[in-house]
Amino acid sequence: MSELPTYVLEREFDAPRHRVWKAWTDKDMLSHWYGPGVETVIHRLDVRPGGQWLVEMRWGESANFQRSDYTDVVDGERLCWLQSVTDENWNVTANPMMPDWPRVLASSVILTEDDGKTTMQFTWVPHEASEAEIACFAQAAGGMDKGWQAGMNLMKELVESSSGDE
Repeated sequence: MSELPTYVLEREFDAPRHRVWKAWTDKDMLSHWYGPGVETVIHRLDVRPGGQWLVEMRWGESANFQRSDYTDVVDGERLCWLQSVTDENWNVTANPMMPDWPRVLASSVILTEDDGKTTMQFTWVPHEASEAEIACFAQAAGGMDKGWQAGMNLMKELVESSSGDE
């Protein structure tokens, strides 16, 4: 079997690791940067193995729902989850805008700190995906940076300012 396509985003923040961790695990901070350009509503954020992150992104009369099921959490260092597009009742469904988009993505965030700066590595890889889903993900991978980098720019403002303090 060939290796699955993987989206990797690395970003360095001029901030200690606890601030970047908080941006991923604090409901208010997360809703500020996740889904830039839309209204982000966090319905649940239970950051622990077996916990869930339920998020709704609204724009105009439209909405997109996502469910993330945490599989591994090492406080301050690592978050791993299975992420899916859902209907309004949080049931996994095909992406209405991209029907061949993977129904489940294995996602992870790894944080390392060196001399007060934090490097974040975010990865996305199709999980138990069909050939069509893998192909769709591989084709879209080149354009994923635009959305993720916009969110990372907002996160940078949060964590590199005093608003990222506890």
